[in-house]
Amino acid sequence: MQLLNSFASLFAASILVVPLVCGLAVPSPASISSDLTLLYNNDLNVHTASSHRSALLLSSSRSHSDAAAACAALGETLLPANKTFFANDLVPLLRYQTFQHNFPSTQQFWIANEGRTCQVVNAKGVVSSSLTCFRSLPALCSQSAAFQASAQPETSLTVRSHGLTITGFRDQTSFKFFGIPYADPPVRFEYPTAYTGNKTIDARSFRSQCVQAGSTTGSEDCLFLNIWTPFIPSSSPRTQLKPVMFWIHGGAFTGGTGSDSTFEGSALASRGDVVLVTINYRLSTLGFLALDDGKTNGNFGIADQIAALDWVRDNIAAFGGDKDRITIFGQSAGAASVRALMGSPKAIGKYAAAVPMSNLAGANYATTYSLYYTIPQEVSLVADPIIAAVGCNSTGADVLACLRATDPHTLVNLGTVARFLVVDGTFITSQQLPVDGSGPVANVHTMMGFMRDDGGPFIGYPRDGNLTEGLLGASLNTTVVNNPLFPEPSGPNVTTNVFNVTSRVTTDVEFRCLDQATAFSGIAHNLFKSVWFYEFNRSYQTPGFSPNFPTCEAPVTDEHPNGDTSQEYFKCHSGELFYVFGTLPASLPYRDDQDLPFMQRMVDIWSSFARAFNPNPDPAFLAARGFTGTAQQLSRESKWQPVTNKNLGGNPVRELQWESFMTPFGQQAQCEFLGFPLTFYG
Repeated sequence: MQLLNSFASLFAASILVVPLVCGLAVPSPASISSDLTLLYNNDLNVHTASSHRSALLLSSSRSHSDAAAACAALGETLLPANKTFFANDLVPLLRYQTFQHNFPSTQQFWIANEGRTCQVVNAKGVVSSSLTCFRSLPALCSQSAAFQASAQPETSLTVRSHGLTITGFRDQTSFKFFGIPYADPPVRFEYPTAYTGNKTIDARSFRSQCVQAGSTTGSEDCLFLNIWTPFIPSSSPRTQLKPVMFWIHGGAFTGGTGSDSTFEGSALASRGDVVLVTINYRLSTLGFLALDDGKTNGNFGIADQIAALDWVRDNIAAFGGDKDRITIFGQSAGAASVRALMGSPKAIGKYAAAVPMSNLAGANYATTYSLYYTIPQEVSLVADPIIAAVGCNSTGADVLACLRATDPHTLVNLGTVARFLVVDGTFITSQQLPVDGSGPVANVHTMMGFMRDDGGPFIGYPRDGNLTEGLLGASLNTTVVNNPLFPEPSGPNVTTNVFNVTSRVTTDVEFRCLDQATAFSGIAHNLFKSVWFYEFNRSYQTPGFSPNFPTCEAPVTDEHPNGDTSQEYFKCHSGELFYVFGTLPASLPYRDDQDLPFMQRMVDIWSSFARAFNPNPDPAFLAARGFTGTAQQLSRESKWQPVTNKNLGGNPVRELQWESFMTPFGQQAQCEFLGFPLTFYG
């Protein structure tokens, strides 16, 4: 009779809550009185993702009928028993919950009835009948949203933070909140102000990218951020909040967007157990123009990044993130942004770790990303030509008003645009990051590095086999010719032989030398809590950026029609992004049996750094998650060691490839010859 009464209560409760998902209300952690965790065992294989399932965990204990009602409020049911899913996916997911001390190892969870019998499952996947349906237990709900599914009313969820009501959604992998305004719509050439708009925000679709060259779809109203999270708290203790990875996109400060599918955050959120944030910031002349009027001081895009960081610190706890464990990371111009924030008085203290990936520094095109113009320099070289090009230099003209009246797409498509960081005295106060100890530097955990052939895409492919002409065409020092430090290969393709040299030297003078010198000086002056340095020696080039094609692609052969990664090819700029984000799309093939496990390992390494400020994943974490591939490969390798005063002259660099290892700082004699020694910064 007790079971019958319990079942009747469950049925009645289900009827009462069904209308809520049909348009009367969007559920929230408060409305279901529980934290929400989306459990998904993500192996990153996009080709088999549809065969996997996920589940929703309601951590607050309640009776079986109340648990069913809460699941129904989410548009779901209690999780049906499924031996295959439970064994393959659910067990490691629940084991990880006990590993995190969220539940004891003996914890049981409500799942769907077997007939009229209330059932439970434990962390070992063992299903059993409960003697009573009135026990107070956490619950597992079904999760019906598909892989990469778009938002639907029944998969929507509301989060509340500081007066904001933000509605996002879930798919198979994570909770998603897109297009959240973090500042008011910006006034052109003014610094951002905190968001004061509508307190009810629909965050179920991306919003506009910022105005940029080559596109007509951007808007000046573009200061939005996006969040992927595996966990939505109700009133959880701080210990349950997740580390936050705050991504700043690259694109030469002239292009890019946080909604780029390469940076889709589901893999890092679900596999790495982190909260990922991506942002837009103003670009090109709209984001970086400085004038000599005493008020238009440039760096608006950097100010946007800091405003986004402030919003995250204020609100990310509502999305399951810990504001005191924020890692800022970015690649290319995003790395230059990270570097600028590491020296910015307005940003220092607002994050715990930094990862500049392929930061540009040194000679030629790379110079200004790390060595900043003064405002007078920027005005002379950039602002004055822009003003003249749009006719704002006529006698008596109010230059600023004229520039504000100019079509934004005109400004970003001129032959000269503003894309340079400047010493404005507020956001950037020194000409370069003072890693010699002469100025403020964020005392944070740092991981940095570059692609082995980062410079290859930044020069043209040589027209012939003349090395001197190739060097001149790449704006490189011709003393490299016949120099034993820079031997020219003797392969059958003479232009490739030349490109080997010009690419190598460009990588040295624009990436390797001064990135290594940054790590060297930072450690020598004891500026950072830790430094981990890498060279990436495996790549999968993004189709939208593959200059000098096919040099950055693994060679295609009859035996390897998708590319033979065992052969030499150039490991170019941006070639690590699919691996780091775990976003190799279904439209691109796995070239061999290493692409997928290597991607798994890189996601595990980057998220490990965010969780523990150490890129060596905890073996206990890997065991709890069931990430045996990463665990087995790492067990065969030496550990990644941080850069320390003791190993500066030894092996401080991690060579990231299939079989990774520690190695010395590279090309030291070459860097010294080129004028960028390890001691460059003092």
